Amino acid sequence: MLRFADRVIFFNRELVFKGNLPDNFQVINPFIDNPETMVVMSRFYHKYYNDNKQRRLILGINPSRKGAGVTGVPFTDTKRLATVCGIEMKSAHTHEVSSVFVYDMIEAYGGPERFYSDFYINSPFPLAIIRETKDGSWLNANYYDDSLLFEMVKEFMIESLKKHIDLGLDCSEVFVLGKKNAVFIEKLNREEKMFDKLTVLEHPRYIQQYKSKERDLYIDKYINAFL
Repeated sequence: MLRFADRVIFFNRELVFKGNLPDNFQVINPFIDNPETMVVMSRFYHKYYNDNKQRRLILGINPSRKGAGVTGVPFTDTKRLATVCGIEMKSAHTHEVSSVFVYDMIEAYGGPERFYSDFYINSPFPLAIIRETKDGSWLNANYYDDSLLFEMVKEFMIESLKKHIDLGLDCSEVFVLGKKNAVFIEKLNREEKMFDKLTVLEHPRYIQQYKSKERDLYIDKYINAFL
């Protein structure tokens, strides 16, 4: 029987979005775009998930281009990957706001070994989405930012969620990050009946950007929800 790490690595290795997107949207697939992403991602999962323990699921929105859109590890930029997880990425150097909060929360939980032993993090759309602005620059986008975008990625999201469930996750309670994200996950769950209970927590980026003075309270809220 494959260990949890190998099942996740296989999922990522086979991860390809072949659907259409609205104009000005693109998908970033780091597992194809950067060979080192597969290397560091594999090292991460072999380090923390090399067993068959059942874990609970935490769902973000979709990866950012400076977090998992580079490292292949959800809510983990290259700084946290190196300094906390001990895995250096040489081809990229990124700082991602959400990663700061998540790893402070992980430290409060008891550290990465304990946290990743209990939880698996991913997203309903597991690849980064970017959107071109009027001046030609590219910014992070969420799968729900555009109604047509959501309709175009919806089936891929359902398929990806079901594949995550098949990894052997505990789906009795799923933690959803972001209130708007939760609205869409609840919609999908009503249709597909994948999870027994959804617990909604504020998204790390929202906390860092708008509630930074209260971040310790939000860390406590996360920990209390998880225990």
